Amino acid sequence: MSVLVDLIVMLGMLIVVPVGLRLLDDPHLGSVGRLWPLAAASGAASLWLPRGPVAAAFAAGYAVATLLLALQAPLRLARTRCSLAPAEIATLTALVTPSVAALALIAERGGHQLLGFDLRILALTVPHFHFAGFAAALVAGLCCRAAPGPLGRLAALSVPLGTLLVLAGYFVDDWVELAGALVLTAGMWAVSLVTWRDIRRAGPDPLTRTLLATASAVLVVTMLLALSWALGEAAGIPHPTVAWMAATHGIGNALGFALCSVLAWRRIKATEETAE
Repeated sequence: MSVLVDLIVMLGMLIVVPVGLRLLDDPHLGSVGRLWPLAAASGAASLWLPRGPVAAAFAAGYAVATLLLALQAPLRLARTRCSLAPAEIATLTALVTPSVAALALIAERGGHQLLGFDLRILALTVPHFHFAGFAAALVAGLCCRAAPGPLGRLAALSVPLGTLLVLAGYFVDDWVELAGALVLTAGMWAVSLVTWRDIRRAGPDPLTRTLLATASAVLVVTMLLALSWALGEAAGIPHPTVAWMAATHGIGNALGFALCSVLAWRRIKATEETAE
């Protein structure tokens, strides 16, 4: 399972986050974007080193870039005069969540139980906040801007709230985490429906529409898996194992949702820029 999780994390670091940041079309992110490839390479290298100070140091190199990215959230909030529009809330969430993943990565690679969490939980926190954090919030914000109706607003608000509740559940109990999974699932299914109903239909070409359709369909299944796992953890009933979740929910969200989504939105953006 460790190798599979590490490969998923590398996909987030090296492709999903940098491509996603370019979709925001924010010139103030330029310095972070230029630093990102080197920082992501450092973070990826840390995954393949033995746990210890050297691996933690490489992870810290990645954390620097994520903290600089998180710093852009209050700066962006100030530039937009504290705009708390749903799409903007989702975007701010996307800017902050990679830093949560990076802090967990430093602790896990160093072999330290950060805040009492065991190394397995820390290892799974890293992909979670790259995909259920960054990618989900980013795409929810993009969907809300492209289709600013009630469903788009629901997606842009529910994804950040669900992510926050899941994080709070780490510190409180499994029932709070289950509540977070329910809210996050509602938000992701709203993203799925908006993507299928509105964004896909307006796709500029068959490949883009296929990528969007894949992302939309995958979310229905992967979030059902997330709910079954969270319910099992909270209620103590049989549920998928962590290894099985990584091989199904993890791969599905990483490849089927996150990668397909950012590639599709990149194609949409390129088409719009050409039209201008």
